[in-house]
Amino acid sequence: MITLLYGRPPLVFDPPGNANQTSPLIPGSAALESLATGSVESAMIYAPSGVLERRYVVAQALRVLKVGGRLDVLAPKDRGGSRLKKELEGFGLNFTEAAKAHHRRCIAVRPETVEGIEAAIAAGGPQKVEGLDAWSQPGVFAWDRIDPGSALLAAHVPELKGAGIDLGCGYGALATVVLRSAGVTALRLVDLDRRAVEAARRNIEDARATFEWADTRTLDDGGDLDFVVSNPPFHDGGAEDRRLGQAFIRKAAGLLKKGGVLWLVANRHLPYEAELNTAFKRVRPVADQGGYKLFEAVK
Repeated sequence: MITLLYGRPPLVFDPPGNANQTSPLIPGSAALESLATGSVESAMIYAPSGVLERRYVVAQALRVLKVGGRLDVLAPKDRGGSRLKKELEGFGLNFTEAAKAHHRRCIAVRPETVEGIEAAIAAGGPQKVEGLDAWSQPGVFAWDRIDPGSALLAAHVPELKGAGIDLGCGYGALATVVLRSAGVTALRLVDLDRRAVEAARRNIEDARATFEWADTRTLDDGGDLDFVVSNPPFHDGGAEDRRLGQAFIRKAAGLLKKGGVLWLVANRHLPYEAELNTAFKRVRPVADQGGYKLFEAVK
């Protein structure tokens, strides 16, 4: 029996321990969209909060389920759970619904005919975004726009030289700017989101670029890079977690050689100054505008 799991549901819902993980935010997971149609007996989906992303994931799960297969979808009430009933009805499903631990949970049996999954997959899948001239996908950070923080960094970063890394690269907007510098010899693009890495790979056709689906916090400290650029995340599972950005700062210091430089942008309210001053020899505030602050830090 093949069972799928998407995401990390709270343990109170007894997620299957032997299931095949398919979340794009868990490195090493299988890609849900790559699984064969009608090949799976059961799927538990910890649904994402974004409407397009959530409908895409549920539609892909319905696609891969066999007729008669079990679909178990749950989400926090305030992050998509309140919409589950209407959305599953839109797919033509009959289901049972329950509330538990501030979540909504819907369980259905996959019928022979399901409505609208092709449209949901098209709307939530990889696409070239009009106005960006770049590939992206709902669920990727700032998937259909230029994030203001990245734009601020791009506007101030000088022509860099040598080998560097973009931590939390997204679909590659910042890396595109960095690679305009002829002095850059190599650039690693790293992101926790497989979809972002795949989009960046499509957007950047440059032999100096390499792409890694990985958690920045688990990278080996090489201590040999000339520069790091980063617009680090500060949310984990929907909740603000300032420790993420602080971990990115420590990792940047571990990756850089002596004299190497970190260019980091962050929301103004985030308390990163102490971490920067601890990890780096010299820290210079470069810009503070539009709710964002930008730093240059030298190891």
